[in-house]
Amino acid sequence: MPLPPRPLDDTPEDPPELARAHRPQFLALMLFGFTVYERPLALAAGSAIDVLADLGISTHAVRSTLTRMTDRGLLTRVKHRREMFYALTAHGSAVLADGQKAAHQPPDWPWDGEWTVLGFSLPEGQRAERHQLRSRLTWRGFGLLHNGMWIAPGQVDTEALLSDLHLGPAVRAFIARPVPPTDSVQLIHDAFDLEAIATRYRAFVARWEHPDPTGRAKASALTRILLLQSEWSQIARADPRLPVSHLPPDWPAKAAHTLYHDLYRDLEPTARQESAARTRVIDVHPDPVP
Repeated sequence: MPLPPRPLDDTPEDPPELARAHRPQFLALMLFGFTVYERPLALAAGSAIDVLADLGISTHAVRSTLTRMTDRGLLTRVKHRREMFYALTAHGSAVLADGQKAAHQPPDWPWDGEWTVLGFSLPEGQRAERHQLRSRLTWRGFGLLHNGMWIAPGQVDTEALLSDLHLGPAVRAFIARPVPPTDSVQLIHDAFDLEAIATRYRAFVARWEHPDPTGRAKASALTRILLLQSEWSQIARADPRLPVSHLPPDWPAKAAHTLYHDLYRDLEPTARQESAARTRVIDVHPDPVP
């Protein structure tokens, strides 16, 4: 049964991470991840249209999304007879791999007390670069401690994170350990919005722990697992993975993490069967369509 369109609308009532999770590109990426990730296969455009229609996405929107994903280097076109198929590129597979890593990373991890500290100074004429850098740092789990100074727990590979931005000496990065009177717990409270992070986790549990009237529980296993993955990936990516030992005792990340994996495990066998029955795939052709 298709999901009704209302829960997938980008409305003011939806928190930003939920609105993003319901956008066609994220749901399409989840579909490619579920059907052809880590396999030399291409998915039929018609199959993507059919499955994503159950998520309230129109044929036009799916076709436009596939085109944009191709233009961004996430997908490549593969023509087979008179039909168009799409395969993941190396970049698309890397994006999915990064998302898989975030989705599976447990909320608790051994932390040695070190922080990655990054500072930058960009002139007003580089406003776009500054915005891109801030977005990249937030996505990677950095919090703003002071103006131009960002911190993240543990050792972050800043070279890999920022190399394509080509900012050179405008950015300085260090590995540091706080000393008195600086306290790690206070750093966390100063640089990160703990209430916002906790709210995202609690809202995820509220949406998925019990059947709700939106129609999600009545949807097919394939529809549910794609929506589940897309919602969880947004939350997992937004979590800076702060050390649990320094967080409130009722921190909800572990409960949400367990719920996601329990739901995925329960849905996957039926979703795989449905995917096999509803999607057409081919071996990737050596000459993709430009």
